[in-house]
Amino acid sequence: MQNDESDLFLQEMSGVTPLSQDAVLLENGEFSPTLAQQARRKAAEQDMEYDANYLSMEYVDLVKPDEPFTYKKDGVQDGVYRNLRLGKYQLDATLNLLGKSLSNARRELFFFIEDCHKRGVRTLLIHHGMGRNSKPHPAILRSYVFKWLPQIPTVLACNTAQKQHGGYSATYVLLQKNAEQKRENRELHSKRGAQK
Repeated sequence: MQNDESDLFLQEMSGVTPLSQDAVLLENGEFSPTLAQQARRKAAEQDMEYDANYLSMEYVDLVKPDEPFTYKKDGVQDGVYRNLRLGKYQLDATLNLLGKSLSNARRELFFFIEDCHKRGVRTLLIHHGMGRNSKPHPAILRSYVFKWLPQIPTVLACNTAQKQHGGYSATYVLLQKNAEQKRENRELHSKRGAQK
């Protein structure tokens, strides 16, 4: 059986002559990647790069434009949260996301909060709008901001802002102390304990 196949192959190949050269020439660009192939390769390489921003762009439950936002991590004192909710803390930094695309808003929110935490900024105001006039889905940016803030480990609490700070179109955010602030706090408490 193998001889029959071998004979058949040799018979079919009898008129074939070997190429005089087996190297592929790219000088005329005939075999170089197309622009589309180059773009796909670049996109694939960028996808492989590490993205420190872990905020999810997956499905979000849409919130109504006038739906209040409340979030408090376990361990946050009720009095601290009440003061945040009532707008009694000095606002140390503000981020305006109005008119931003979702991907830009995601990036800006992530790096803004990361930067504020590093610098020791504790109380923030995020302007995200109410989304009443958004098309095709109302309040989509607002919905994602509500989803993203609890995903950030340094965020202790959030609440819809008071009317004078934007009402439903803005959110107060309280960040935890950074490492330097925690160290200073420990030193202060240890000095107080030593004085007793």
